[in-house]
Amino acid sequence: MVQLTRRYHFSAAHRLHCNFLSTEENVRLYGKCNHANGHGHDYELEVTVEGCVSPATGMVLDLSVLDAAIREEVLDRFDHTHLNLDTETFRNLPPTTENLCMEIYKLLQPRFPGKNGDARLKRVRIRETRSNFFEYEANETGESVGTRRSK
Repeated sequence: MVQLTRRYHFSAAHRLHCNFLSTEENVRLYGKCNHANGHGHDYELEVTVEGCVSPATGMVLDLSVLDAAIREEVLDRFDHTHLNLDTETFRNLPPTTENLCMEIYKLLQPRFPGKNGDARLKRVRIRETRSNFFEYEANETGESVGTRRSK
């Protein structure tokens, strides 16, 4: 198996807020990230697929196929949006980068199921700031396992 990782960038605003918590609880939990007007990030997205190298092409996956999937499923949906206001997913779900990671994985997984020798989605990693990045990945059996890393 060979892994291929490609990097993409998108910008989005969000407000970390949980509708089921009180104003005080939201402020305590999310601090300045709970500002009523939200705040933005320039996200760095890394998507990793894995598979066998095709003897015919010498590649795990044609990069244009990966690029098209990212554009259609992620960039067209999230780039230059306010996640809370412009997307159905985050109207009632706090748009933490953990949740964003899991949502992007969920959107991309059907495009790269790893069946019939095709590439399989392995991992989605998002760098939110210079100090924080988040990962969501599949284990050896294809089940999803989430991770969070701060540096």
